[in-house]
Amino acid sequence: MNVKQAGFTLIELVMVIVILGILAAVAVPKFIDLSSEAKVAAVKGVAGAVSSAFATNYAAKAAGNTAAIAIAAAAVTVSAAAGSVMQGGVPTGFTVNAGGVSTANCGTAGLAISLTVTDGANTAPATLICTA
Repeated sequence: MNVKQAGFTLIELVMVIVILGILAAVAVPKFIDLSSEAKVAAVKGVAGAVSSAFATNYAAKAAGNTAAIAIAAAAVTVSAAAGSVMQGGVPTGFTVNAGGVSTANCGTAGLAISLTVTDGANTAPATLICTA
């Protein structure tokens, strides 16, 4: 009886395993680095949300909406102001600061104050727009 066997040889199987090992060694460092990029993206996302909330609040106040929050020359911290204009407040783990500038510097409607949003390790710029 002539039985023809089909399958892969040991050398072919070893070569496939070697190639998969090389691909894994190249790909794993790229996936490990994604966590730091995700943290930076999260800070930038919160900074964008803060800037957008202040811009939306300014537009609502300028349009005469009485529900808009007045960010004028009041002795309120920038972090508290950001928490009041953002629905749900500033997310846990993030802080908003203006480097010594407070809302008391908001004497003119439309005045833009530079802010920074941080999670302790990463920072991103944001903008407060005064409503006066």
